[in-house]
Amino acid sequence: MNKIRKGDQVIVIAGRDKGKRGVVTLRSDDSHVLVEGVNQVKKHTKPNPLKGTTGGIVDKTMPIHQSNIAIFNAASGKADRVGIKLQADGKRVRVYKSSGDEIKAA
Repeated sequence: MNKIRKGDQVIVIAGRDKGKRGVVTLRSDDSHVLVEGVNQVKKHTKPNPLKGTTGGIVDKTMPIHQSNIAIFNAASGKADRVGIKLQADGKRVRVYKSSGDEIKAA
């Protein structure tokens, strides 16, 4: 079970974008996620008349490693760790480690 999923509000805890918050838009693989507004790079593109694209410099969001982000706890206003709790009916739910509250699925 992935502790960080698509739609989660996260905060960057390491790297050049430390302190920025955003929403996970995509899990690119097991260890990398795409967070909107985080890890922006400038990409130089060539014009392609067949596809109808113009050349120039575009901003692109690149994946960030999941060890550099933490889930954002709105109740405390800080980054938090994620734990897995087994309910009585056998379902596994994600909870905040600091408070034990269940993380609502987005």
